[in-house]
Amino acid sequence: MVITEGHEETESMRNERRTTEQVREHYEIEKELAAKLRSASRQERRHLYTSLYNELFQRVPHHTQLTHKSSPEERKVTISEQMKFLHRFLSNGSTFLEVGPGDCAMSLEVAKHVKQVYAVDVSNEITGGLAHPRNFQLVISDGCSIPVPKRSIDVAYSNQLMEHLHPDDAYDQLQNIYNALTDGGVYVCITPSRLNGPHDVSRHFDRVATGFHLKEYSISELKDLFRKVGFLKIRAYVGARGVYVRFPLFPLLLCEAILSVLPYAWRKPIALSPLFRLLLGVRLAGTK
Repeated sequence: MVITEGHEETESMRNERRTTEQVREHYEIEKELAAKLRSASRQERRHLYTSLYNELFQRVPHHTQLTHKSSPEERKVTISEQMKFLHRFLSNGSTFLEVGPGDCAMSLEVAKHVKQVYAVDVSNEITGGLAHPRNFQLVISDGCSIPVPKRSIDVAYSNQLMEHLHPDDAYDQLQNIYNALTDGGVYVCITPSRLNGPHDVSRHFDRVATGFHLKEYSISELKDLFRKVGFLKIRAYVGARGVYVRFPLFPLLLCEAILSVLPYAWRKPIALSPLFRLLLGVRLAGTK
């Protein structure tokens, strides 16, 4: 049994497929490496994103992003649900960019439906030896740069990526994504809400993210960042399992504002309830 700050085993820990010892080991290593990123200078971080993620995957061979390859059925369902949402933005002639593609399974699926796919990541540890079609290109980044031709991307996409950036780097990467988009291009950003977090491995032990989720966002915070970069139109989507609908921003922002003033002991269970998990999921689409 794992003892958390509340001295109880969490539901997320009970649902872990790894042993308690493996989760604790992952937590300690990731927290150690994340501390290096948090304290590093902007220049140092340009090299550390790649080296520290490579080190994490080498030192934690049971990391879920590595072991997930052994579960093709689960991955197939996840990809299908993401495609149901993304299809509304794509066409046969689209050039697609995924930032933080992980094992690239999503990018490879999109490649079947569009003209060109770029997958931009800080590490190739997960994708080593990956077979890919001619219209797919894996590009290694320093964590902020988007090394694709400017104004070449019709649809940019990231899922569980923004929270991994140092807060000082988030604007830079978002600006680079914006610059990569064509006029009228769309950036679809999915990231976990800080109001029901943390969502990295530290969720088993801490009240705020201390692992490689260097900053978790609210819808309000991410919307403001989109505006600062220059996105003309920002839309929110709510739903689950591939079924998502556009939803007005105001009631979502009001919901966040109310929850933010509640004590942690009240906010966390409310924010984790099915209804609020649905409403708080940060899923924004910004149009250039």
